[in-house]
Amino acid sequence: MASEVNEAMISYQSTDDRDVFSLISAVRRGISYFFFRKLAGNSPFSMSEWTHYLHLSERTMQRYKKQEKQFDPLASERILELTMLYKYGMEVFGSKDKLSVWLSSSSVVLGGNTPKSFLDNSFGIQLVRDELGRIEQGVLA
Repeated sequence: MASEVNEAMISYQSTDDRDVFSLISAVRRGISYFFFRKLAGNSPFSMSEWTHYLHLSERTMQRYKKQEKQFDPLASERILELTMLYKYGMEVFGSKDKLSVWLSSSSVVLGGNTPKSFLDNSFGIQLVRDELGRIEQGVLA
């Protein structure tokens, strides 16, 4: 079905407009908790970090799990943004371990903060994505 989103569509660079429309449709419908768990299980983020990034309490997250709820559009969009960022980071660093170390290390470029500390909003996600782009291009300062 065209309105379903799958992991193959969730990449940093989408060359097909149909993929973008599928992502938009998925955000509007809401990401299911089941699909979220699948995505989260492949990410370097703990469930505690996910709750922080999604601005949800741990209790709310437990309710989503128990009731197999769909996330609202804002949380769904953040889930997809972070998943796309993670996949891009994997392209840049080539391994989950190297990416995890970078995400947790303080960065001079990011004012001495860790990249993970910026992932709770879209502006921060874009800042981290831009930094990954500079690393990919070999521009380290």
